[in-house]
Amino acid sequence: MANTTHQLEEDLEIDLLKLFKALWRKAWLIILSAILCGSLVLAFTYFYVDPLYESKAQMYVNNSSLSFDSAALSLTSGDISAAKSLVATYIVILNSRQVLTEIISKAQLDLTYEELSEMITAESVSSTEVFQVVVTDTDPHRAEKIANTIAGILPEKISSIVEGSSVRIVDYAVIPAEKSSPSLIKNSLVGALIGFLICAGMIIVMELSDTTIRDDNYLITNYEDIPLLAIIPDMDSKANNNNNYYSQYK
Repeated sequence: MANTTHQLEEDLEIDLLKLFKALWRKAWLIILSAILCGSLVLAFTYFYVDPLYESKAQMYVNNSSLSFDSAALSLTSGDISAAKSLVATYIVILNSRQVLTEIISKAQLDLTYEELSEMITAESVSSTEVFQVVVTDTDPHRAEKIANTIAGILPEKISSIVEGSSVRIVDYAVIPAEKSSPSLIKNSLVGALIGFLICAGMIIVMELSDTTIRDDNYLITNYEDIPLLAIIPDMDSKANNNNNYYSQYK
């Protein structure tokens, strides 16, 4: 049993070494494939993928409307926890068809409410009672317009739907100066990695499926029980110093 395990380990080591040598011999091809695929992905991203811009507006959730004239009551930790839990409710209200349709009408957008819904994301900021609305669009000016329209409509809508709660604007949206995606560097690296893996995989498959016997070492290693009777030397090989062996009989 020990001998069998040792033999398997040796065979595995030989196979891995063989594959490594095959990859090393074709390293130039692997690098070329990675560069080519990375360049193709870069060109496709640059010329055919529309850049996206994000415009953000932040709002503060308050679930306590208890106040008396100018004297506002202090909020407890329970009020703050309730405010955090209300963020999910407010996000649902934001994505309702009624609210989205009103946003489209007020901002004069040539969009359906389904299309607008896909452009809007909202989430709590660092698990606080502040939540952020992010509008992603190919037009930075329209993204800012939609985000500020939401900031103008949503507080009133939430107050009319959820009793005892209110939303106040923390920060209005601005026109984004830089695109949020796609990243040319990231996409190029992903393309190069894909090219690297594809080329390396093809080389490994070809090496594993190659059954050609190229030297006597292969026979000695894989067929130890069968004696090697003779070897026909390659008379054209420079290693044998027989370059003129055949030429002298021509």
